[in-house]
Amino acid sequence: MPSFTCTTCGAAFSIPAATLAKFHGWKPRFCKEHAPKKAGRKGPGKSGATGAASTPAEVLAKHSGGPQDGVFTDGSSVPNPGPGGWGVVWVRAGAIVEERHGHHPATTNNRMELTALIEAFRMLPENAETTLWTDSRLCVETIETWAASWERNGWKRKTGPIMNVELVREVYALRKLHPRCRVAWIAAHSGHRWNEYADSLASAWMRKG
Repeated sequence: MPSFTCTTCGAAFSIPAATLAKFHGWKPRFCKEHAPKKAGRKGPGKSGATGAASTPAEVLAKHSGGPQDGVFTDGSSVPNPGPGGWGVVWVRAGAIVEERHGHHPATTNNRMELTALIEAFRMLPENAETTLWTDSRLCVETIETWAASWERNGWKRKTGPIMNVELVREVYALRKLHPRCRVAWIAAHSGHRWNEYADSLASAWMRKG
């Protein structure tokens, strides 16, 4: 079984070759104990180890806080890597303009977060002026800070390969087509109505079994 070293604790850990084969280019950096997890996620359904995620209607009934304008995105896989989904909802003055969601049978959290942002940009006209909200700090830094230099350097970086580079290139190209938009971070599972709603859309595949 291929062995790797955790960048957090330095411990060696192994990943089955069959799992690695499903995710081309993936180089694990964390052991199971230190693998990044979104705040508040407790396993399948996020509301408990076996419970189903809240439906969009339940989210609307329970939450009212947070920004009321923008495009809210979310994506995850359970487990990571594993099957996952993404969700996007465009909101204006607290009213839904459009929403979309999708599912992939073998993916990762980061791939679903990036896919959600790609779908969000596709949803918007090029002259749109709004904020695309994501609870992934990595996505914000990637798109708003790092991607410009990576593009200048031929999509290479000194520290090693760019993970999910095909998705990063696509979302950055769409970002440039929407110069009046910005990508910003929003805290996950903090009662922000539309972030919770996007999370529910991203988890729709779970409720369908």
